[in-house]
Amino acid sequence: MVVDRHLKRAFDLAHDSIRTHPNPRVGAVVVSADGEVVGEGWHEGPGTKHAEVMALANAGDAANGATVYVSLEPCNHHGRTKPCTDALIEAGVSRVVVGTEDPDSRVSGQGIEHLRQCGRGMEVEVIDHPSARKVDPAYFHHRESGMPLVTVKWAMTLDGSVAAVDGTSQWITTDLARTQVHDLRSQVDAVVVGAGTLRADDPRLDVRTMGYRDTQPRPVVVAGTGRLPDTAQLWEREPIVVSATEMEVPAGELLVVGGSDGLPDPVNTCSSLADLGLLHLLLEGGPTLAGAWWRAGVVDNGIVHIGAKVGGGTGRSPMDGVFSTIADADDVEFDTVRNVSDDIVIAFKKR
Repeated sequence: MVVDRHLKRAFDLAHDSIRTHPNPRVGAVVVSADGEVVGEGWHEGPGTKHAEVMALANAGDAANGATVYVSLEPCNHHGRTKPCTDALIEAGVSRVVVGTEDPDSRVSGQGIEHLRQCGRGMEVEVIDHPSARKVDPAYFHHRESGMPLVTVKWAMTLDGSVAAVDGTSQWITTDLARTQVHDLRSQVDAVVVGAGTLRADDPRLDVRTMGYRDTQPRPVVVAGTGRLPDTAQLWEREPIVVSATEMEVPAGELLVVGGSDGLPDPVNTCSSLADLGLLHLLLEGGPTLAGAWWRAGVVDNGIVHIGAKVGGGTGRSPMDGVFSTIADADDVEFDTVRNVSDDIVIAFKKR
């Protein structure tokens, strides 16, 4: 489907506004009656101006009689800000082109209908373009399922080990591949590891790409029954610690969820993190946590980095747990397979 260049610009603006959750990423473009772009806007996060309001403010009086291209249906309810539908009506906009309907039950067609019935003769066109969902897949996934979008990531040797028997794994992949992991972190709301990874690797779970100045993803540690290390550098970043029981943590926030055998239930964990506004989770480790979350059905897609190394023996699998028969395997769909320096990177999603 060919997309109008102004709507494409709205999608691009939305895609670049990556710290908006639990609100959606939205972009808007105001085009005057003579075809000139007179205003642009994007949503920067809860409590800030919505994309349409920012674009209208930039356009000023030129918004009267203009066409507004917006990546997602304008809201029609009061939250921290006024409804965007009212702003469009008050500005005298003559036409609104909407990328797709908002799946949020508070909106879900009501904003479109309000604009059509406002008595100003406003024309409203809904494109339902696939790019509208690709702008913010985690938002759509959450509003439709109630759960966050979970992306699992691991790096392994060509023969399938994420680490040697002694636990060493630095470095299976190249510097360039590891840089791309930081780019991936910059796109998510939280990076999740288990207590074993915290003890073994002492990670920071932050974005360390040159020139990155945006908000960092929230670090999350899923704790078991063992004691967490007091000196981990992650405490400097005020992590969320998820536990099945009350426990003392050196810093950050404790989130107690239901579980069994002293371990937090993956579904309860994901649901609770989504309630905090963390709609896209990057699951980075380790094999115990990855296996538990995969078997619980909360993982939606993944990124696998395959390094140009062969262990030549039994190392650690990307996922711990029992794989009894091929009938237990889940089907996945490969999105992309590409070379990154000497590595291969595969992006996949569950069918």
